[in-house]
Amino acid sequence: MKKTMKWVALPVVASLMFLSACGSNSESEKSGTPAPSVQPATAGPKPELKALMRLGPNFSKDPIAAMLEEKTGYKVNYEALPVDKPEDKLNLLIASSEPYDIVSTAGDSSSKAIYADYAKKGALVDLTPLIEKYGKNIKASLSKETLEMAKVDGKIYAIPTRTLESVGTSLLIRQDWLDKLGLKVPTTLDELQIVLKAFKEKDPGGNGAKNIPMSIKGDVPLVDNLVGAFGMVNDWNDVSGKLIPRAMNPAFKEYLTYMTDLYKQGLLDQEFAINKDATVKEKFTNGKAGVITLHWADIPAIDDALKKNVPGATYTYMPALIGKNGQAGLAQSSGFDRLTFIPKASKHPEDAIKWMDAKLVPDTFKNMAIGVEGTHHTVKDGNYYPILPIFNDERGTASNYLTGIDETKYPVYWQARVRKDERLYKGWEFLNKLQKPEVFKQNPLGLAPYFPNYSKENAQLNQMVNDYAVKIIVGGEQLTGFDAFTDKFKKAGGQTSFDEINSWYATTRK
Repeated sequence: MKKTMKWVALPVVASLMFLSACGSNSESEKSGTPAPSVQPATAGPKPELKALMRLGPNFSKDPIAAMLEEKTGYKVNYEALPVDKPEDKLNLLIASSEPYDIVSTAGDSSSKAIYADYAKKGALVDLTPLIEKYGKNIKASLSKETLEMAKVDGKIYAIPTRTLESVGTSLLIRQDWLDKLGLKVPTTLDELQIVLKAFKEKDPGGNGAKNIPMSIKGDVPLVDNLVGAFGMVNDWNDVSGKLIPRAMNPAFKEYLTYMTDLYKQGLLDQEFAINKDATVKEKFTNGKAGVITLHWADIPAIDDALKKNVPGATYTYMPALIGKNGQAGLAQSSGFDRLTFIPKASKHPEDAIKWMDAKLVPDTFKNMAIGVEGTHHTVKDGNYYPILPIFNDERGTASNYLTGIDETKYPVYWQARVRKDERLYKGWEFLNKLQKPEVFKQNPLGLAPYFPNYSKENAQLNQMVNDYAVKIIVGGEQLTGFDAFTDKFKKAGGQTSFDEINSWYATTRK
């Protein structure tokens, strides 16, 4: 699963530098001193561009970088943000006006907030006229909706790379345990409880008292797939035409009641509150846990470890579980994977946008994404299959170069990456192709504009919800205080965010 950046407030010194840097043009005008010149794009030799990317391979030796240089005519000096606290370095680089021509960041809500802040403070180039003049392929590849959602105060300051709309995480269950007990894969909440009880009492794993029917992570008490059966697939869900956060949703109380009951019966890992991701995976691959949540990208590693420890073990994903009111849902990612902007300090903004546009020339984009047919991939019935190992060796890092995608073709190209391992593809296929279309629920805020209050409060509000859920499930607090918690949530910023978001949401429903 991809990692996202968590933005922090600029340090005081950096903030002063940032404001000083952003205000330099207006101060130059007042003093009569010319502002730093920007070199226009010319018909002559193309300038070298300087790019700061989210992640990166050894760019100097990567064949994709060489291919893009040949196809676009631009030599690019790539750097990557550090894995540890990337936001700190980025803030300082922007504040000190480092002359990067292209900067890519994450596209989550926190990152959108810092992007909007940069734009409002004048630290970014307005791309609107540049796209109009030089962005033929950008306009053909990105939908109007995508570009609209990247606007700040009516102007486009970043090229957004849209997230592929797919289901990532769901409940994985030991199929061989089910077979041993003569049970079918559960399809409802009631059936799941029956299966978990059988796992505990009949001990198909041979663990005795150490058997764990279901294990989850302590920092994710709102479990994918399970929450869908209560109509709360996402953090915010449409309820009678309004977007309601889970803490203000009566279904949240029902979910906590269900999970508390599982915990009291010993059907839910009694140590779940302190479980980390690695702990849950270890319990499953050691043959102790019967059900866990898992992203399909982790299947090969899980499969290798499980079969090493428990030869003959098998597993499968559960379908979207159905709740008492017939509700079911799987969270389908939506929104932006990353945002790519041009800082005001760039000396080559026109060439930067030309480079990004040239990467979206259909043949060049396809080459970047999955290589050359017959060399890196094959095509059968309109589906793309990787040729290994050269696909991994020469196109394995393609996602690091994305600065906007062909939104129609890339989701099809991308499936070649999943077909690198049959186990991987089967997991992805079950979740994304073998479910009823109506169970897929996109995050309604995925492509929403920047919300100042929501962006400021969202992280701590989500933490408040998670902490409360854990306390309730383990019995540290009682559900009799649910209304008091909801009031506390509202006062902590939940009500302000609710008003702000629904003011926008009403306009989308007209």
